[in-house]
Amino acid sequence: MATERGYHHGDLRAALIRAAADAVEAGGPDAVSLRDIAQSLGVSTAAPYRHFADRKALLNEVAALGFADLNAAYAGAQAGAETPMAAMRETARAYLNLAFGRPGLFRLMFASDLVSAADAPASLLVPAGEAWESLFRTVAALDPGADLATVKRRAITGWSTLHGFITLVQGGRLKGFMTEPLTEAELLEAVLDKTLNEA
Repeated sequence: MATERGYHHGDLRAALIRAAADAVEAGGPDAVSLRDIAQSLGVSTAAPYRHFADRKALLNEVAALGFADLNAAYAGAQAGAETPMAAMRETARAYLNLAFGRPGLFRLMFASDLVSAADAPASLLVPAGEAWESLFRTVAALDPGADLATVKRRAITGWSTLHGFITLVQGGRLKGFMTEPLTEAELLEAVLDKTLNEA
């Protein structure tokens, strides 16, 4: 195991974030323990507190990096799209990819109270806000003549469609008798089509 002295300046902070992200993915936010992470990294139980005031501060950083990754995925999806509708579809797909590829992180970002907390730091609020703005701009591009209220209504209803589907899948609520004869791929495409209709 690595010793505390084995970490160069800044390396321990990065290692703590990686370990916390792994713990979130394995067992959700409740699985994150500064003491357990310190032990897994071979450092003193006091060492994490040199970088993070508490467990919530560490989770904030994990969520912030998750939003940064999502923003990068949105940017990539939109840059490669030939039409506004294609950009919207690939943006929605990027959201689904996060939800199903990194479900623990997704729940930390969208089902926890971190972003809505009164003491949420700017380091989290900024990338979270950028994710919303990216989605909003993509919806707005579908109909440049639409007013603000219309764009927001479309963005929120489309997002709600995606989020509801994710919640049903992750909660095990969609049973075979409900979805057959649709394949997983066909069901996903149907949800994307509905999302685009809402947007």
